[in-house]
Order: sequence, then structure tokens, then C-alpha cells
Amino acid sequence: MSWQENTKNKMLRLQLPTDPRWVDVAKMSLADILVDHAYCEQKAASSCISLILKFPELDKLVETLTPVVAEEWDHFSRVMDQLRKRGLPFGHPRKDEYVVQLQKFVRKGGSRMQQLTEYLLMNALIEARSCERFKLLWQNLEDEELKNFYYELMVSEAAHYVNFIDLAKTYFPKDKVEARWQEWLAYEKEVLSSQEIRGDRMH
Repeated sequence: MSWQENTKNKMLRLQLPTDPRWVDVAKMSLADILVDHAYCEQKAASSCISLILKFPELDKLVETLTPVVAEEWDHFSRVMDQLRKRGLPFGHPRKDEYVVQLQKFVRKGGSRMQQLTEYLLMNALIEARSCERFKLLWQNLEDEELKNFYYELMVSEAAHYVNFIDLAKTYFPKDKVEARWQEWLAYEKEVLSSQEIRGDRMH
């Protein structure tokens, strides 16, 4: 099964679509969006590295996430290129309230595999939302270079999403992963609905 088919079966299950006003505001704040996006890619690479270092004995996890680290860092580099092309400063990181709220939902305790599953599902959810927002940027930006850029990243994030879901179902019972995933989706809906619409944040 191709990753596209795989994604179709597993993704697009976000319970609340991004408010369409977000992309309109984001189009007027592209400098801020690009800076925030760069930090998101850096954090995504760091998150995968952290999982590899915490679970080095899990061969499939290490083999799956090692190339993801490289891809996320390449995305960071490419976002930096977009900033430089436009003469835009990098700036300081901004607090990602979306991720902060998701981290509060991570269950503490349990077995190592339960802990791993929590972080894999949180990462999957972040990738899914990123993919959805990249799609909005691809469909709505007027800058052709950025449109193509966000299309490529949309495809890549979808594949990363599948990686995290598949890994969770490798190391924990599939039925329990699915049940917990439904809880994550419901919680993310609440988080998104409570956030103000900001065009200077990717999430």
C-alpha cells in the first residue's frame, strides 16, 4: 500500500478543521509564519532525536526516525533559505501554546511502551495538524515558490504522521492505540477551539 493510500485510511481525522480565517491572517504575516515554522521544524527534529535516545533498543523506531530527523532538519534549512531570500531576520522562538497544551495531555507513568505510545501519538497529531495547515498555505498563497514549497512539505508531513502511527501500533496493542488516539483527537479539538486565531503561528 502506498503512503498516500495509507494516509487516506489513517489521516484526515482531525475533528476540527482550521478556521479559514487563519490562512487569511497568515498571508499578511508571512515573515512571522516563516520564523515560527523554522522553529517548528527544529523542534520536530529534536523530538525525534529525543525518542531515539530514550529508546535506543527499539530497532524499528531508530531505523524509522533517523531519516525523519534528517528530513526535518532539511526542512529547517529550507525555511531558513526562504527567510534569507526575502531579507527577513530569523528572530527569537515564540511560545507554542498549542504544543504546551498537548503536552499536558500526555499520561504519566505506566510501562515504557505506554510512555512511548503517548509521545508517538502526540507527535503524530502535531504532524497531522501541520500537514493540514501546509495544505491551506499551498492552496491559498500567491507566491508560487512558497506554494510549491508548502506542497512538498505537506506530502512529507503526511508521511511522518504515518510513521508515528505505525510505530505506536508496533510497540503497543493496536486496539489500545486506536482508543487512545480517539482521545487525543477529541482533546486536540478542544485545544484548537479555545485558541485565538493568530497569523504569526504555524499552530
